[in-house]
Amino acid sequence: MSDIVREGSPDPGPPANGWRQEYWKKNLRLMLVLLSIWFVVSFVCGILLIEQLNNVVILGFPLGLWFAQQGSIYTFIILILVYTLRMDRLDDEYGVSERDTEGNRL
Repeated sequence: MSDIVREGSPDPGPPANGWRQEYWKKNLRLMLVLLSIWFVVSFVCGILLIEQLNNVVILGFPLGLWFAQQGSIYTFIILILVYTLRMDRLDDEYGVSERDTEGNRL
């Protein structure tokens, strides 16, 4: 009932969940950056630029083949780690982290 604005009453202002929108925007921005990096490594380096990268040989393996076979997997694992660490920090910033009464992570 408090969400209903009656005629003649003052504007209640923005909703009290503005921090949720800001939290979600930061989460989306992080996901877009990390997915863009993954796209560049897996699709661009592993498929589109494979011929040019194969001219570079490291330890006897063509670089384009390495990106297509191993690089995208390693990059994806690193991006998962980065996402979890950044989201822990973001959760702490907005007070939504999963902690017990003593402040230890659950």
